[in-house]
Amino acid sequence: MNLFLYRQNRQYFGYLSAICLAMLFLLLFSGCLDLVRSRDLILLREKQMVSALLAEGLTPAQIAAVCSGTEVTEDGKMLLLQMGHSEHTSPLYFPLIRSAAVSHMFQKAAAGAVFGAVVLFLAAWYMGKLDRLYAKATELVEHYAEGDFTEHLPMGDQQGTICRLFASIDQLSRALKVQYESERASREFLKNIISDISHQLKTPLAALNLYTDIIAGEPDHPDTVRAFSEKSMQSLLRMEDLIQSLLKIVRLDAGNILFEKERIPVRELVLRAAECLRARAEQEGKQIQVEGDPEECLWCDPVWTAEAAGNLLKNALDHTEEGGVIRIFWEHSPVMMRLSVADNGCGILPEELHHIFKRFYRSSRSSDRQGVGLGLPLARAIMEGQGGTLTVRSVPGEGTVFSMNFM
Repeated sequence: MNLFLYRQNRQYFGYLSAICLAMLFLLLFSGCLDLVRSRDLILLREKQMVSALLAEGLTPAQIAAVCSGTEVTEDGKMLLLQMGHSEHTSPLYFPLIRSAAVSHMFQKAAAGAVFGAVVLFLAAWYMGKLDRLYAKATELVEHYAEGDFTEHLPMGDQQGTICRLFASIDQLSRALKVQYESERASREFLKNIISDISHQLKTPLAALNLYTDIIAGEPDHPDTVRAFSEKSMQSLLRMEDLIQSLLKIVRLDAGNILFEKERIPVRELVLRAAECLRARAEQEGKQIQVEGDPEECLWCDPVWTAEAAGNLLKNALDHTEEGGVIRIFWEHSPVMMRLSVADNGCGILPEELHHIFKRFYRSSRSSDRQGVGLGLPLARAIMEGQGGTLTVRSVPGEGTVFSMNFM
């Protein structure tokens, strides 16, 4: 039975069984004592009768014959009835029986009282123990409702209905803890995102405000209006790029992106990523070279992977001087496909390598360059979302290589 799987239940019923067994032995012992008392009563009555008969002058032989007789006659019954001794006579009218009965009743009452007291004490102890356990469970449930999950019900490896109930409560507390921490992390993430957006939008908004004042104050100078209109457009484009990148990162972090993987030639993917950046590269006097087996294919989400590759290519253009070369190449090994973007730009200092994937991080060599510091974090989030990795190797003054590793 499930009732006996709980250790405290087993202890309680074990104690009750021991007490009942002791009471059974006590009753058996009391029965033996009753037999001895009955014998003593009969012997006492026989002594009284023999003494009375001797006093009346009967011989010992006659008395022995009387005491050994077993026949019940009508005359004997009538005589006893005349003396008031019959089946309807109350036992209390027999002095010997009355005194023995009083003594016996007191003994039985005392034994019953002791037995009842022990059972009640044991029941009170057990109920008190359960009450303390339930009170502890209630206290912990209240703590769980307040978000405090530091304590758990001390049930160990026991079994039984109560233990299963407490195990379910403990399992529920773990689920609530995960949900609570997830909600707290979401609130913290939302707060950080709002803080990041407001911080990053301050500069372009301030610039737009300044450019608007200049344009409004110089209506008769077309060159000035044109120049600051272009600056305003650049600030707007920067704001749009910032907001779009932030929205993509938020969607990736929230798990709202479902990557739709398909088999696509690597060269096609690379050309798609570099398509909109070739004009910029030509305008800045930089070269983009594509190297690799044109027949090699990749299993990935082409849209998001092209986004990640484009961000790496854009980062390479940002950190490469005029005349620089950006190489996009790929290679296949037995364990992975590696797509790399290499440049011969300024490189990354060793102490900054651990920070480049942080949001809005700008290295000491990026103060005069484009970008808001979201391209690399977005590229890494895209790769990790597809089960891949993004690694970097860099030598200051010689260049940097970012590798997208597909398992």
